[in-house]
Amino acid sequence: MTVWIENPFDNLPTEGYRPQRYWLMAEAFAKAGHRVTLWTSDFSHATKTPRRLTTQLAAPFRVKFVRTMPYPSNVSFARIRSHAAYAKQWLADARADAKENGAPDVVVFSMPPLSTADAAIAMKREFGAKIVADVMDAWPETFYRLLPKPVRFLGAIPLYPLHAAARRAYRGADLVTGVCDAYGKIALSRGAKSYRRFYHGVSLPTNEEPHATRGKPRLSLVYAGNFGRGYDLTTAIRAVKETEGATLDIAGAGPREAEWRACAADSPRVRFHGYLAERELGALLESASIGIIPLSDDTFVGLPYKLGDYAAHGLRMVTSLRGECAALLEKHSAGAAYDNGDVESFKSAVARATEQAPDFPSLLAELDAKRIYADYVDFVTSRLRS
Repeated sequence: MTVWIENPFDNLPTEGYRPQRYWLMAEAFAKAGHRVTLWTSDFSHATKTPRRLTTQLAAPFRVKFVRTMPYPSNVSFARIRSHAAYAKQWLADARADAKENGAPDVVVFSMPPLSTADAAIAMKREFGAKIVADVMDAWPETFYRLLPKPVRFLGAIPLYPLHAAARRAYRGADLVTGVCDAYGKIALSRGAKSYRRFYHGVSLPTNEEPHATRGKPRLSLVYAGNFGRGYDLTTAIRAVKETEGATLDIAGAGPREAEWRACAADSPRVRFHGYLAERELGALLESASIGIIPLSDDTFVGLPYKLGDYAAHGLRMVTSLRGECAALLEKHSAGAAYDNGDVESFKSAVARATEQAPDFPSLLAELDAKRIYADYVDFVTSRLRS
């Protein structure tokens, strides 16, 4: 079959640390013998800069870049406008590509953004393609956390257009998949015909094993990721400053950097590294003992990418996500949960995680990219051919 896969957010292998979900998905479809195109943005969501690839992408599939309006932050009207323009441009590019190279049989599109769902539905109507919505994040549910708690019940009014777009996506898709079980409940309540969960897969070289935790400093903490509104590093910074001998290394960029630097108050035990390339980030994770996943449940994040990346480097974890993320860590003795915003709870979680004997091989087996995305291909192709 001819398979198109669309996602504007994932790092490409030449930009970030390890191939991510949609690159790995494209590889799996190509390995199964399908003709694959990966559509993505020409704007880096991680760095908020135009993509400038310094090395050529080597892939068993086509990579097509969609022209994208820049936006300065994750929570902004500029981002909403950018997503709308991106979807319109993708549809225009898709029509031209289908005319030149043939139409797709299957289109897998990521949610978010919600705007691309209407473009995919148009491709279903015009090309006769089957479409698969793959849910990475719960939109618009995650936006309710931006409203004061006393008035969140009123959020359905301004968010009505996004709710309507989500319902169109779930109802219009031939299949709905996603990264955690919690998103299935949302999808089914919004009109999805069915739902199947596929975790984010972690891609390890065949000769690489999860790194040992022995020999690492007991209280060497690390955070690698976005500095956006959904993340709380203030709790971790305060806890580290109050704990003798503890250190915290922070890699990434985003709008909360100034706030977190002010909280650190130039403490030599809290170090900011900026947005790191693959090799430097790998070395930083390798040097630490505990990885932080500082997201609260009201972000509706189910299982973030960083869980697998931390596990691949032998990092025990602490998280303020109480759902599937905390359950998976508990299952494999790989970490502990804490109450978001509670410094003492954070310290207690670090102490519990430090004393654990993690079973990283079993955790990484559950997150094995080769198995997950091969299963994804089998599921999609078998269901759409039946």
